[in-house]
Amino acid sequence: MENSDKTARHPVFAGVEMGIGTWAWGDRYFWGYGQNYNQSDIQDAFSCAVNNGITFFDTAEVYGIGQSETMLGQFCKQVDVPIQVASKCFPFPWRLNRRALHRALKGSLKRLGMDKLDLYQMHFPYPPVNIRTWMSGMAEAVHAGWIGAVGVSNYNRAQTQLAYDALAAEGIPLASNQMEYHLLNRKIEKDGLLQHCLDLGVTVIAYSPLASGMLTGKYSAQNLPGGFRSGRYNHRSLSIIKPLVDLLVKIGADHAGKSAAQVAINWTICKETVPIPGGKSLQQVEQNIGALGWRLTDEEVDRLDQASDRVLKTLGW
Repeated sequence: MENSDKTARHPVFAGVEMGIGTWAWGDRYFWGYGQNYNQSDIQDAFSCAVNNGITFFDTAEVYGIGQSETMLGQFCKQVDVPIQVASKCFPFPWRLNRRALHRALKGSLKRLGMDKLDLYQMHFPYPPVNIRTWMSGMAEAVHAGWIGAVGVSNYNRAQTQLAYDALAAEGIPLASNQMEYHLLNRKIEKDGLLQHCLDLGVTVIAYSPLASGMLTGKYSAQNLPGGFRSGRYNHRSLSIIKPLVDLLVKIGADHAGKSAAQVAINWTICKETVPIPGGKSLQQVEQNIGALGWRLTDEEVDRLDQASDRVLKTLGW
């Protein structure tokens, strides 16, 4: 697809086509850390990513209640190549001012064992603190040398513009907005947020590009996911999603046997976003890597768009 950016991406994303999401690192509640995977598996995943040129990792203070940051920091010290680390501040209701943001940032830096973060993001636009206050705190952190770039996450179009304007007043660009984006959730396309970010030069980081595994072909109406995914992805929804997954498989076969997951991730790259699929095992990261080094054609992207539209309309999503 043709690049429609009016403004270049922030330098923090120079050369970054895909990153790795670390939500599952140390997370027992949602992902079952310590049951079917452990720290050794995660370290293998990290090493595989870095050895294959993927050096952008996204974490957050709430992932694994700090364990994700701690592990990532330990792993970073064991390699000789520069790792780009992005983390997030969660706007808990008891955090009421810029000092609270700075305390959270220093906590993240301590767990990571770092003096500076490449990218620091507000995790959600929750009240009671307004966006301008948070962005003012972010600007102070940039000027203090604690962070290199500022991002937001889960901000709608108006909120993104507000954050952009508040930072611009401080002479700082808004680097990114991290949003859920995949073939089963195209809200940011439909409401104009994606294009608005592209126009501003704000990179969209696409989290959950595989729809929590539903676009991999692993799950079906006969093999339902468990845990927190079971409510949304049930027998009915997975039956409706099947034609889309079948198309992903077919298109993958036309690209030297790429998997459904690799095609789904490549689709998000073709939409000019930076996907951050999860990587808690060597196998997952190896799968993710296969999404790089090739591109879907415009015609294939259109076919996937149309199949996605049909599925989403039937599901009522």
